[in-house]
Amino acid sequence: MEFMSAPWWSALLAIVLIDLVLAGDNAIVIALAARNLPPALKQKAIVWGTVGAIVVRSAMTLGVVWLLKIPGLMLVGGLGLLWIAYKLLADQGGDEHDGPSATTFWGAMKTIIVADALMGVDNVLGVAGAAHGAMDLVIIGLLISVPIVVFGSNVVLKLVERFPVIIQLGAAVLAFTAAKMVVHEPWLVNVFGTDSGATDVQSMSRWALYALAIAAVLGAGWWSQKRSATAERSAH
Repeated sequence: MEFMSAPWWSALLAIVLIDLVLAGDNAIVIALAARNLPPALKQKAIVWGTVGAIVVRSAMTLGVVWLLKIPGLMLVGGLGLLWIAYKLLADQGGDEHDGPSATTFWGAMKTIIVADALMGVDNVLGVAGAAHGAMDLVIIGLLISVPIVVFGSNVVLKLVERFPVIIQLGAAVLAFTAAKMVVHEPWLVNVFGTDSGATDVQSMSRWALYALAIAAVLGAGWWSQKRSATAERSAH
């Protein structure tokens, strides 16, 4: 693709639009992971978490051809992201030692980068496809996404502090994203079909998995918080 040609600009626009859509998931992960940090560390975690996420996604994009050859990758990534979504809810209980810590800078960084790596498996394929093999477009598109994600993270973080219910909504979004990754696992094409072709039963299977993933994450998160609250009351 010729640099700065009409097709080049068209592909760049497509990548920017993809980045805009994906920034929502990134912003949710970054904001939720940073929500319990001291005020002095919140902005630092958002900035460096974004940088880390972009570096991870760039590396994954460069290796997209290799990633496509790994059987079961979407399934494993989706299950891993479900665990991240659950831990973001479970960590509301205040257990600093439980799971990826939400009260330390490095704990938040680990959560952000691991979650983005899992989510990026699905995302990166769309970006690489829109670039038609032009890695300069991929890199430019990723660089453009940095201010989008930073701005989105700050907005989500402020909303979370004012409306705690957003934490549940954010976990539900991550659960839905995880379910979509499982649905797009090539090994399971006979169960869920494809975006371009699926039977009625396969479409129902997709929606059933979306609903089950969201219900499981929210239910497990609620149970974990209730158990933590009970244990805290017993301790006092």
